[in-house]
Amino acid sequence: MKSILLSTVAIAMTATFAMADGHSVVRMGTEGAYPPYNFINDAGEVDGFERELGDELCVRAELTCEWVKNDWDSIIPNLVSSNYDTIMAGMSITDERDEVIDFTQDYFPPTASAYVAAAEGVDLEGGVVAAQTATIQAGYIAESGATLVEFATPEETVAAVRNGEADAVFADRDYLAPLVEAAGGELMFVGPDVPLGGGVGMGLRESDTELKEKFDAIITEMKADGSLNELLVKWFGEETAQY
Repeated sequence: MKSILLSTVAIAMTATFAMADGHSVVRMGTEGAYPPYNFINDAGEVDGFERELGDELCVRAELTCEWVKNDWDSIIPNLVSSNYDTIMAGMSITDERDEVIDFTQDYFPPTASAYVAAAEGVDLEGGVVAAQTATIQAGYIAESGATLVEFATPEETVAAVRNGEADAVFADRDYLAPLVEAAGGELMFVGPDVPLGGGVGMGLRESDTELKEKFDAIITEMKADGSLNELLVKWFGEETAQY
């Protein structure tokens, strides 16, 4: 799960919901570039764990979901500016972010960040490490003693390792694992996992307390009836079924 480092604070605005088929329309903001949390499928539609979970949340809340794709580096400011009503984008719950927006409880448990390289024995402490810009992973590398190279998208961070621009990439292990598996030995996990973040939650404007309470109640319901664990297992494997 990614954790953005906020540098600006915007003024929260109250959500205004349209109507469709008698239901309020809630615009769900996502990056669409972080599988399996969220991605754009071959049909050009938002897909992934958060799309399936978000749609189920809206069904149970009797709301109509509309999905909006937004670049990661502006995803919080555009929520606050009411360009959409929620964020479901693999976003870790952090104290810094919680000063600007609000969160539901977590729908994905705290997980680890990890290093991936093209060979064993790379220098993680003094070498060049790639991370996505404005993430907590980038902040961690900047303070680690390694040389940080930042990229706008997660795909570019992995490409930097493949083309020799970086010795390793540092990102969510859940994001990196399928890439390592598909690489046929060209990419591998190196060094220790690093626990960062406090679980993934839905981001909302601080003024939208009623909407937060509604989604919070349904996430609790899905944890209790086992349906959230079913989605976690489907998209991430048995080890993520922790609720």
